[in-house]
Amino acid sequence: MQVQQQARTADTIDLMINMGPQHPSTHGVFRVVIWVDGERIVKAEPHIGYLHRGSEKLCEGELYSQVITLFDRLDYVANLNCELAFCLAVEKLMALEVPDRASYIRVILCELNRIASHMLFYGVYGLDVGAMTPILYGFRERERIQGLFESVTGARMMHNFIRVGGVKEDLRDDFEPRMAVLLEELKQGIEECDDLLSQNEMFLARTKGIGTIGPTEAIDFGVTGPSLRASGVLEDVRISEPYSIYERFDFGVPVGTYGDCWDRYYVRVEEMRQSLKIIEQAMAQMEPGPVAANVRRIARPPKGEVYVRTESPRGDFGVFLVSDGSDKPYRLKVRAPSFANLQALQYLLRDAYVADAVVILGSIDIILGEVDR
Repeated sequence: MQVQQQARTADTIDLMINMGPQHPSTHGVFRVVIWVDGERIVKAEPHIGYLHRGSEKLCEGELYSQVITLFDRLDYVANLNCELAFCLAVEKLMALEVPDRASYIRVILCELNRIASHMLFYGVYGLDVGAMTPILYGFRERERIQGLFESVTGARMMHNFIRVGGVKEDLRDDFEPRMAVLLEELKQGIEECDDLLSQNEMFLARTKGIGTIGPTEAIDFGVTGPSLRASGVLEDVRISEPYSIYERFDFGVPVGTYGDCWDRYYVRVEEMRQSLKIIEQAMAQMEPGPVAANVRRIARPPKGEVYVRTESPRGDFGVFLVSDGSDKPYRLKVRAPSFANLQALQYLLRDAYVADAVVILGSIDIILGEVDR
């Protein structure tokens, strides 16, 4: 008697997992669908648009002075940097010369905003890798900057302070002594943040060699800012195409080596130190004077079009502006760095572990306000 067994063949399928749009680690209303084979991601598909407000279209129905408030809500962690980009575009179209003091105030506030933005990234990225303490340190330093912003602009986030032709008003009499104290506090704070997390054994294990992207691939995907410099590309709009008065300052550009999560993190830590250098030089060079050009309250730029690039905390932030000679933009288009940087996510997540998906996404430091617009 013979007993025969029939061989069974098991079919395997990739498991589809939804991450977001209400996931605490997606840094906003962002959804990414991932297909996994075991613990490895075989495919990732980002879904955006949950925060779309039609900002660019709304600009066509607003006065130039009112558009600034819409730019406050694009990158809502770096509001002043967005305001500056729009005002520079209008000023270029109108051939306006901004007073020196106004330019220095702009640079000081924008670099402080860069530090505040990176401090938020530092703290939240600590949470992404499982550490609770860094966010307490990061928010302590960020809160100091927010307090100064409130005393200067009257708001903690939606400032509406940078105006076409200059700034809303001059600095308060106590700004310089407060700034001197703040700079010393930030220097110490950055060192403490660096010592706390950067060389932590567990943090290194979670970020070193994870989510790597080379310089060629990064450029192909349109990646800019710290995420591009982390891949070894020396590109900073403040140096390659200086705007405002950035050519007057001596500062370095941190560059990574491997383009992994740790490099993207540490480039931002080093950038905070360089921003402090810029602020110190600006404070030393700034002199009394007017803070606004002699310009009409209701601006009417001549017919034409212009494109202006700036270096926001997330990368190359561009504004394309078309004027028909009226008091409202005919067309406005934003080149948002978070939107471009997000294009690399599919590449970065391929063959990564599921557990590393949040770490990789967090290292790009996206802001959904400028992704969706």
